[in-house]
Formats: sequence, structure tokens, C-alpha cells
Amino acid sequence: MAVAEAFTSTPAARDRSRWGRAARSPHARLDVLSAGLLGLVTVVALAAPVLAPHGPLDPAGMPSAPPGTSGFLLGTDSVGRDILSRVLYGLRSSWLAALAVVAVGAAFGGLVGLVAGARGGWVDNVLMRITDGFLALPAPVLAIAVVAALGPSLLHTLVAVSIVWWPFYARIVRGEVRTLAARPHVEAARLAGTGPVRVATRHLLPGAVPAVVVTASLDIGALVLTLAGLSFLGLGQPAPTPELGADAARNLSYLLQDWWIPVVPGLAVALLSLVANVAGDGVRNLMTRR
Repeated sequence: MAVAEAFTSTPAARDRSRWGRAARSPHARLDVLSAGLLGLVTVVALAAPVLAPHGPLDPAGMPSAPPGTSGFLLGTDSVGRDILSRVLYGLRSSWLAALAVVAVGAAFGGLVGLVAGARGGWVDNVLMRITDGFLALPAPVLAIAVVAALGPSLLHTLVAVSIVWWPFYARIVRGEVRTLAARPHVEAARLAGTGPVRVATRHLLPGAVPAVVVTASLDIGALVLTLAGLSFLGLGQPAPTPELGADAARNLSYLLQDWWIPVVPGLAVALLSLVANVAGDGVRNLMTRR
């Protein structure tokens, strides 16, 4: 019976059971709360049009009103637009863009890694050499070159960052799949006559999902900084669209007299990245705790 259970218990089932035990552990409550920050920030990003007290593009008060001014918690910018509203919309743009890059990178890179690890041989060699070629390129320079060639816009920025981000997931999934391919339950499935596609999708891919989830959760913070950096350089959405990095860059001239105009968007980027890293650590701890 123990042998039969060992063959029928898949890594995915064991991971779900381990996740359940970790979530019920008293020591994991802080990690659960940390991981929940991902969902909380996503809800805030989606609800930005409802939460924002004013429109992000239209002047709503006196120019350069300091934080705490009646009706303007974070003050106004040089043309009277509410900074809180622009930060909320900028948070929405940065956070959802980071999630989109993670999703595209994990999907495409995961597919490449799954095919390479499951097939092996020359297919593995060709796909991994292509992956190595992308990894050898300086990612920030390549992203800047792609955006400069296509023109500054959020869509082009997402395309550029996705191009340089998927190889990491391909490497991770390929390594996990190669390890899982030697497990007893996979050998049993092959001996039972299961086709290669079913083996890959049913027995190999589920076992690689936890590593991808942990990597993706930790990547969000880095992506927020990367996207903010590109928009700071003027490679994001054109003005006057609210974007955290771009708003900080456009208002640097006000740093000495009206410091809150460029500083508040910069602090929002730092806070968003910190929350993403804390949440990623929570997800990692939950999925690795036994």
C-alpha cells in the first residue's frame, strides 16, 4: 500500500497538502498576511478609479498646495492636479504592468522550459542555447533599445521587459522538469504507456508550478522598479498620463521648493516595491515550509 501511494502521489498533490499544513501553522500566520498583500495591492490597483478623490488629469485645486491641504492629502502638483489621485492611478499602471510581465514571462518561459526539459536531446540543447543568448544580453540596455525603436508607450515597455524576462523562467522550469523526470511516478507513467504530452502536462508541469509561483512573487518588486526606471527615463506613457516614475522625473525641478511633487511618486515606487518583496517572501516561506 505504501508503495502504491508513493507512485500515485504526485508532486502537485504533495505541494497542495504541504501548503495546507503551512497555512494552518501558527508560525505561518505572518507569512499568510504577507502573501495576502499581493491580493490587497491588486484590489487597490483595480479600484483606483473609485478610491481616487479627483481625476488624475484635471486641475482640482491651487497649484503646488502642500500635503495636508484641505481636500488634498498629499497636496497638488504644479498645475493643481491631486497628487494622491495621480499616485493611485500610477500605482495601478505600475502594479498591473508588473503582473502582466510576470504572467507573460512565466507562460512563455515556462513553455520553453517544459518542452526543453521534457524532450531533452537536441531540442533541449537548441532551446537552452537560445535562452542563454537572451541571458547573455544586457537586459536593461536591450529593453531600452526595444522601447526606443518601437516608441515610448506602456505597451512597448511591456513588450521590451517581457523579452528580457522570460529566459529566467525557462531556466527554472527546465531545471525542475529535468529533476522531476527521474521521479518514480513519472517512470511509472511512462511504463504504463502514457504519451509524452500527457506526461509533461500531468506529471511534470504541476511539479514545477511551485518554483514558478515563488519566483514570480519575488519578481514583482524588481519589475516595479524596472518599469518605474524606464518611465523615469521617458520610455513609458507620454504626459500627462499618471505614471510614478515619469511623474518623479518630470517634476525634479520642483525638488527644492515644492519637494512633495517629485518625492511622493518616488516614495510610492519604493513602498510598492517593498510591499511586493515582503509579499514574495511570505509566499516563498509558505511554499517551502514543511
